[in-house]
Amino acid sequence: MTQTSGGQLPYWRLSGFYVCYFALLGLSAPFMALYLHHLGFSSSRIGELIAIPMLMRCVAPNLWGWLGDHTGWRLNIVRSGAICTLLAFSLILVEKSYAWLAMVMALYAFFWHAILPQFEVITLAHLQGQTSRYSQIRLWGSIGFILAVVVLGRVFEWFSLDLFPYIALAIMAGIVVSSWWVPNAHSSPSSRETVSGGFLRQLARPGVLAFYLSVALMVLSHGPYYTFLTLHLEALGYSRGLIGLL
Repeated sequence: MTQTSGGQLPYWRLSGFYVCYFALLGLSAPFMALYLHHLGFSSSRIGELIAIPMLMRCVAPNLWGWLGDHTGWRLNIVRSGAICTLLAFSLILVEKSYAWLAMVMALYAFFWHAILPQFEVITLAHLQGQTSRYSQIRLWGSIGFILAVVVLGRVFEWFSLDLFPYIALAIMAGIVVSSWWVPNAHSSPSSRETVSGGFLRQLARPGVLAFYLSVALMVLSHGPYYTFLTLHLEALGYSRGLIGLL
């Protein structure tokens, strides 16, 4: 394993990345639907646009994961993905039509969903022998999320949702910077035996099937929660600052 000079764990560098990454999630999860509604889109159109990143989540991590496994260039994938996420989302400033926004959502999500799985591998590689500290690092992702929803809720209440794309680009720039701040690390080869059989054979195992079913139900419940809860709360008269707190 390669770590920083002296073999010290780059705790704050790893934590800083998680802060920025989940701050972007804290912006998009509660406020993306409000922004699209602010642009005048109907509920059906909002649902379609927000479904696009979820579709990319089913495709992109598998492709980028395969690339990372076969090249070992995980940190390069993280950095390139962060830059491409920023560049792709900046296209939102060009036009606000439905077709254009659909393209922007697909492009930025394709690269954004490449980042976290590869970065998790890098984090675990740095933590070899110190795996108990993973939760201490990952905690900063939750802190970034909470700060984003609370602070930005007030920002959108006091100013305007027109600031949404600019704030998103600023956070994405933070992801780019933090990714270049993190040193590389390579995980050691696994000593575990490779499980025989392909994906479908493993999926047929009762425990694996139950796990996938529970995850599918959880994600299904998150669909209306992430997409329409903020719109519902605003329709009930809640301020955007209070929505962020909730």
